[in-house]
Amino acid sequence: MKNKIDLTCAGGGGPLLGISSEAFTPSCHAELVSASVTCSEPLGLKNVEHTSVTLDSSRNEFGMTVTERHPYVTLRAVAFTMAEILLSLTIIGVVAAITLPSLTGNINERTWNTQRKALYARMSQAISLMPALNGYGANIEDAAETFITAGLSKVFKINNICDNSHLNDCGLPDEFIDGGGSKQSLPIQVQDLNSGIITVLGTISVKNTKAAAFETANGESILTFYNPNCSAENNEVVLNDGSQPGWVVKQQVCVNFVYDLNGNKGPNTLGKDIGTMSVMYSSDSKVVMPVAPRAVTGSMTQALATAACRKLDDGQYRLPNIEEVLAVYYNRLIYSNSAFGSNSKVWTSTTIDANNVYTFGYDWGRKFAAAKGSSAGVFCLKR
Repeated sequence: MKNKIDLTCAGGGGPLLGISSEAFTPSCHAELVSASVTCSEPLGLKNVEHTSVTLDSSRNEFGMTVTERHPYVTLRAVAFTMAEILLSLTIIGVVAAITLPSLTGNINERTWNTQRKALYARMSQAISLMPALNGYGANIEDAAETFITAGLSKVFKINNICDNSHLNDCGLPDEFIDGGGSKQSLPIQVQDLNSGIITVLGTISVKNTKAAAFETANGESILTFYNPNCSAENNEVVLNDGSQPGWVVKQQVCVNFVYDLNGNKGPNTLGKDIGTMSVMYSSDSKVVMPVAPRAVTGSMTQALATAACRKLDDGQYRLPNIEEVLAVYYNRLIYSNSAFGSNSKVWTSTTIDANNVYTFGYDWGRKFAAAKGSSAGVFCLKR
């Protein structure tokens, strides 16, 4: 049985509450104790060494603190063992390994999106200052270089220009990851973008000019393909029997850029630091920058196609206009057919009149007039 210890308080404070010999926190009756009371030696305590106990009325269970000064009271220091520390560090390392790549990827995505929009704005402004985009060079070997030096450099800040034999000197990689996730060599002529666009159809063809490159003042590396014979906008469309010259749309791409936002640092992947930008029409030009083309399975009306795009990636996708579709077609090998899937004809958002819009045929690169309620394939672009 535990020994009961009766203590008395000095100054007539009354007896202490009984406590066991294993508990050393004496307390006095609150109603009998003033602000600070010192208790006397315990009465009847045998074989226990002690000095004194001081009670402070401000902080015990009745509002008083107790300060003990007993030689038999030992304070134990609490600490982590080495095993516990190592286990904690291991857990922290595992969590960091899981979360850091995702965080880094999100930061990179935001950085690329910001750079992409800034490049698009600067290029759009520069192109608008040029009186015309055609006629800068008829020579297949140096048409693109002539366009850069004699035309674009007058309205756009350029640090370095590289001819077709020295494209790497402008920070471009030898290889990149295309839209299908495969490694692809850097294109060096128009035919490397889409062999179909230089096929002669009637009297219309696109010259297989060689690429040149330049570095911008902001650090982007830009591969440039140029068509010196590009035409103005042509609103003619073909019928389903192909009786009208709809293939002339290929001639309406004056300049095609493949850009790398951070030079050859990597990841050199389409949709991340790599992308395309196309300039349509020799006068009143339009600049388009398709981002992350994505096919939708099945054929449907234009209204359903518009809704299908808006459902992708929390509303970040939309139905492309006719220029954006043409730009993706022009760079067909770079996008590796990932944009249009198995669809031979796809919808655009460009209207002709109240009942008809443009569709685009990938088999021959022609645009068609189609009633909105008819059926065609779908691909979407990210906003």
